[in-house]
Amino acid sequence: MNTKSANNINKNLDEVRAMIHRHKLKDYIFSIVGLLCLMVGLITLLTLFIDLITQGYPKLLSLSFYTDFPSRRASSAGLLSALVGSSLVMLVTFLSAVPVGVMAAIYLEEYAPKNWFSDLIEINVSNLAAVPSIIYGLLALGLFVYILDLGQSIVTAGLTLGLLILPVVIVATRESIRSIPIAIREAAYAVGATKWQVVYDHVIKYSFGGILTGVIIGMARAIGETAPIITIGALTFIAFLPPSPVTTTAPFLNFEWLSSGFTVLPIQMFSWLSRPSEAFHVNAAAAGVIIILVTLIMNGFAIRMRYKMRKNIKW
Repeated sequence: MNTKSANNINKNLDEVRAMIHRHKLKDYIFSIVGLLCLMVGLITLLTLFIDLITQGYPKLLSLSFYTDFPSRRASSAGLLSALVGSSLVMLVTFLSAVPVGVMAAIYLEEYAPKNWFSDLIEINVSNLAAVPSIIYGLLALGLFVYILDLGQSIVTAGLTLGLLILPVVIVATRESIRSIPIAIREAAYAVGATKWQVVYDHVIKYSFGGILTGVIIGMARAIGETAPIITIGALTFIAFLPPSPVTTTAPFLNFEWLSSGFTVLPIQMFSWLSRPSEAFHVNAAAAGVIIILVTLIMNGFAIRMRYKMRKNIKW
């Protein structure tokens, strides 16, 4: 009887070892497949990036490329108006989307009652994050350009891209707030803190890294968008700069730039690519390198800030 029990135990142990071996083999295979998928994406991006650098490096090393206006001659064409236009459009995008998105996320997560209406809003916000960008362009064309008569201006482009990244900001902010342990809230309530004190002094403070990451990633997406900007009628050739937002006379602010015509980096790149001359394609490659670098820098900054802020948090 003892011998039989010992044999059964040994048999069970062999089966457990075999099962563990199979599971480890599956884990190993999955890790290899995942690594290969990651390498395919990285190698593809790196190949395209190196190809763009190879084509556009003569322009990337030229200071006049960044300080000159577009021109009908490829040798003297520059990115100045596109750089300024992108900067101003991103400023309007940030001011229109980030405060609204963050406050909406805080309300939905901390204040909104949990009922069918809030569930409906949550579903629609999540769905809006996946809507093609051209749909936002068509919406902006009808609403901002024709109904509100804002024209084909910087403010129209900024509001359009603001609508585009608004669901991204809301979703990222909500996920960051949800990651805060419930014990933090309960401890604050236990010492007599009000709802707003809990939200402002604890929830927002501890989730700020994730909120910032979502904002920067949304802005990085917006800076490379082309379809909605083309839809609202961005200029493909512009040889002037918008009026300066800052003046030397009181009140030292000028808002005329909001109604000015504009172009942005993706539009300028598209314009050069549509030219038959190979010299313009060199300019387009250089513009593509700049767009990718700006996007990578913004995403890298977001990751760095999130890591730094989370490292400083002590629960």
